[in-house]
Formats: sequence, C-alpha cells, structure tokens
Amino acid sequence: MIEFTAETEIERPAGEVFAYVTDAAKLATWQTNTVSVVVEGNGPLGLGTRLREVHRAPGGKQLASLVEVSEYEPDHVFALRMLEGKPPIHARVTFEPTRQGTRVRFGAHGQPTGAMRVVQPLLSFTLKRQFARYLATLKQLLEQQGLNDGP
Repeated sequence: MIEFTAETEIERPAGEVFAYVTDAAKLATWQTNTVSVVVEGNGPLGLGTRLREVHRAPGGKQLASLVEVSEYEPDHVFALRMLEGKPPIHARVTFEPTRQGTRVRFGAHGQPTGAMRVVQPLLSFTLKRQFARYLATLKQLLEQQGLNDGP
C-alpha cells in the first residue's frame, strides 16, 4: 500500500489557495510534470466532475488517467479518485486557515498492482518527494503572486 502526506504553509488566504489548486488550467504551473488536463462536461468543478489528465513520467513517457472529484468542500477539501490509469493513487488535499495564511496538506493512498507492487517502496518514496516539491512550487507561486498584489 502506498500512503503518504506532504504539507506546507502558504501565506495566502485559504480561498485563494483552494481556487488556485482546483483550477485545472493552472495545474501545470505547480505540478510541473503535467502535460494536459481536460475537464469533462460543461458545469463548474464539483463533486463527480471528471478530469482527463496526462502527466510526464520519468524517461519522458506520458501517462494518461481519468480522475473524478470525490470530495469538494470549497476552501476546505478537494479529493480525487483515480478511475483509469497508473499508478492507481487517490489524492486528498485539505486547506486549513492559520494565522499566517493556509496550511495545505496533500495526502495520497493507493494499492499498486502487477509489476508495480515490486517497486512499491521506491514508488512511495518518489511520489512523496515529488509532491513535496509540487507544494514548494505552489507556495512560491502563490506567495510571489501575493507580493505582486500590493498597492
């Protein structure tokens, strides 16, 4: 079983951080291995919305997946369940207001199948490190954006 958590504190209000994280058009700005994201349907993002994502794996191979929003509580929780794709990892992001801004906690879990089970410990370590870097990038982007919002 793969299970890990990564977190950071971002000096921006929870609503702004949530809006940025849940904006499919901005995913590639902080999840730097993202090639594309297409939201299925015409409605607003919410519970049950499906997204087709393509990510770049090590070696340049592209991995396609279909994910579905499994939790959606504006400014508080955003979770995705993988319906198609590998590795089968589900994600949950929470947004907790703090005195300084927002604590963002990214949790993931899943059970690799087939040959991926053999490399499960390495995969878990690699994914945790990768998502810690993504959160660092998100923090940098949003805090820099905040500096640019000045008078």
